[in-house]
Amino acid sequence: MMVDLTTTYLGLTLKNPLVPSSSPLTGHFDDARRLEDAGAAALILPSLFEEELIHEQESLDRFVVMQDIGHHEADSFLPNAHHFESRLDQTLEQIRRYKAALSIPVVASLNGITDSGWVDHAKDLEEAGCDAIELNLYGMNAEPGARSEIIEQRYLHIVQRLVEAVQVPCTVKLSNQFTGLMHFVTALEVNGAAGVSLFNRFYQPDIDLESLQVKPQLSLSSCQETLLRIRWLALLRPQVTFTLAATGGFHGFQDALKALLAGADVVHLCSVLLKGGPEVIQDVLRGMSQWMEDREYQSVQQLKGSLSHQNAVNPVGYERENYMDVLDSYQRSPGVRV
Repeated sequence: MMVDLTTTYLGLTLKNPLVPSSSPLTGHFDDARRLEDAGAAALILPSLFEEELIHEQESLDRFVVMQDIGHHEADSFLPNAHHFESRLDQTLEQIRRYKAALSIPVVASLNGITDSGWVDHAKDLEEAGCDAIELNLYGMNAEPGARSEIIEQRYLHIVQRLVEAVQVPCTVKLSNQFTGLMHFVTALEVNGAAGVSLFNRFYQPDIDLESLQVKPQLSLSSCQETLLRIRWLALLRPQVTFTLAATGGFHGFQDALKALLAGADVVHLCSVLLKGGPEVIQDVLRGMSQWMEDREYQSVQQLKGSLSHQNAVNPVGYERENYMDVLDSYQRSPGVRV
């Protein structure tokens, strides 16, 4: 008997729990078709960054609109600004094209910096036809006066405004750098978010010792990163009813199954697809199905959350006691003196 892999995500019914997250693959139409053909249940587009749109507009004003000041005879030599296609235009056209060609849900991703930017661009994305919006709440709060409660209230305010402004579900992609993560996630649900994705992988800057310059450092994820996600999925599942998505380090069917057992509704894939191509999805689905059949699971719904904090035989394994047990279990290598 074939197992039922269907799951729910932001109120949408998906054929399976595997959703490619925002990446260069989801940003190219041909690759998006390959992802769907390989079994992707939905996909998330590359993020629309408000900073990029502001920079585009400033450049347009500087190099086109303002160039004829004091030199009106130069009007005829200037490019027609109306023919300029902005990053926003490209994203909206991308959504329309994907929705016309794909049968799976298309989720837009938005990274704003101003209240008006969050709301206006979310409305644009909804009008273009996206099925949901992932809010990438990323900010480096390096100011000494940026208290945690102020930051959290700012994020909750953004979610409230967006939920009021658009009809499509909004999910929040979070970092793990919250002092009271449990409290904040439950507050997001109360304020109308349709789900959260745990956790965003921030690319850290590096220092070049030759040039003494700060440079970006790109590194793909590893399976070891899933452990933090799995722990928080298990802790959060009994406390919320909205969508929990796992993202960051999920490469094989074993990783995906652990996330589902802990309480995830869907598992986002990125680095593994960049390394192995869209066809990796087929391998993960086959591995999941075989594992479930061997253990007589009939559906993903039966599997989900069965090892969450509430349902685990040993729930303290997710808590502080596990930290002490791990330390006590360490044994030095033979021949090593301490």
